Amino acid sequence: MTIAVDLAKTVFEIAIADSEWRIVERHRLSRSPFQAFFFNREPATVVMEACGTAHFWGRWLTGLGFTVRLIPAQAARPYRRRNKNDAADASALIEAARNAEIIDVPVKSSEQQAIQGLHRVRSQWMATRTARINNLRGLLREQGINIPVGAATAVSAAPALIDDENVPEVLRAALLEIVSEIRALEARMKTIEAELKRYAAASADVQAIQQVPGIGLLTATALVAAVGSPKHFRDGRHMAAWMGLTPRHTGSGHRLHMGGISKRGDRYLRMLLIHGARSVLIRAQMNAKTGQSLNRLQQWAMDLKQRSNHNKATCALANKLARIAWAVWAHDRDFDGNHAIAMAA
Repeated sequence: MTIAVDLAKTVFEIAIADSEWRIVERHRLSRSPFQAFFFNREPATVVMEACGTAHFWGRWLTGLGFTVRLIPAQAARPYRRRNKNDAADASALIEAARNAEIIDVPVKSSEQQAIQGLHRVRSQWMATRTARINNLRGLLREQGINIPVGAATAVSAAPALIDDENVPEVLRAALLEIVSEIRALEARMKTIEAELKRYAAASADVQAIQQVPGIGLLTATALVAAVGSPKHFRDGRHMAAWMGLTPRHTGSGHRLHMGGISKRGDRYLRMLLIHGARSVLIRAQMNAKTGQSLNRLQQWAMDLKQRSNHNKATCALANKLARIAWAVWAHDRDFDGNHAIAMAA
């Protein structure tokens, strides 16, 4: 038997298929009957879409002895026929489970989801902070006052600029509240970063990945929380492709066009790696200008930049860093800038 579950907040659609993949039972249950349904059933394979609450239910069902498979949402969607409803979604999961080429999403642990939650909260606070700084700049610019470039500079310089005689008295209190809110958001983000540092200090995986240039606390903790184990990927190239850092392919017959990166997968992880790659490339440029020696990774990045351009080199370097991070993590060895290129190329 294969049990497909279309998850929801309060109502769960269940489709049960026999050994020949024919649906023989259907149930539509609320939360309490849904739990009772599995308490009273022999362990089998349960197929769910990798969506909200899927990892929680995956851990719960695994504890009851069931085999859990999480199907990526984009992989299950093509199997839904005709109208979209809960019953059709459950049937689509049965069909998707038959495809051996679909790679299941590993069930995340509670700790992995907690670290991912910290990153999401910090990211939301960062976006709110940016919006408040932009709001502050715009309101002061309307009064003929420009704030210096840079977020930190803007926050530190804002109180003195708000006291300028050109700023109307009726507006000053609101502007000071914006500054106070920005500082409160920064304090909250520092609290989350302190939690991530404590997690990193206790995680050998995070410490190993942080050896790779361009990968710091945020990238390493986010990568470990999202991936869990490097064994989920056959090699570093597949992990880079999972992050959307490989070229998009389009072609037919003997023609094949390789365009920009696919941008599939986790957008947040991809952003962190690209920012890290940009810092590595800038450091290599600075070392080259000052006459300092470059390791093979830096030299590879500089050569690529000369052949193409800065942005293409940055994306290619982000791909390389992801592959090197997988090699360091999977093979449990220290990073060596003069050795990693030969192994990851």
